[in-house]
Amino acid sequence: MAIAVGIAALVAPALHVITDILEWRHGGFSTAQLWLNYVAFLPMPWLLLGLHAVCEPRQNLLGLIGAGLYGVAFTYFAHTTLYSLAEGIPTYEALWSRLGTLYTVHGAVMVLGGFLFVWSALLAGWRPRWPLLLFASGLVLNLLLALIPSPEVLQTIGSALQNCGLMAMGCALLVRQRPGAA
Repeated sequence: MAIAVGIAALVAPALHVITDILEWRHGGFSTAQLWLNYVAFLPMPWLLLGLHAVCEPRQNLLGLIGAGLYGVAFTYFAHTTLYSLAEGIPTYEALWSRLGTLYTVHGAVMVLGGFLFVWSALLAGWRPRWPLLLFASGLVLNLLLALIPSPEVLQTIGSALQNCGLMAMGCALLVRQRPGAA
């Protein structure tokens, strides 16, 4: 299971970064970009739960709650991708204007869940620590940018930091699974 979680932690966030780049490059959503985004989002609700299940030392209950909250948020975000496809939503701004408060609430749930997960993993003594801190820095940036008016590209940077942290966690997990790895 650890190998599957490690691969998912590498692939899903990488696809998410690619879809953000495509969105930025094309000035909005495209059908292909949204489908790729949906594929990227499918494992995301389970990603932190998987990391929580396979990484040692074990996290406390707050880590499990955080992973669950993060998963709930990404279940909703996957739905918004399908909603954008079905309704022909052209941009993130147009999506947010339709879903505003509900979207923001799920963003807050994602940030809270991510922080609980990171805090619990740090308390448990997960190594290396830097992927957790990178993931948390993306959460902090997205939280700050939600509170102050800012261009969407800055939110994309926060998401990229989160995704890079997840990919680094996946890589660290896979390295530990290699034969002869300490």
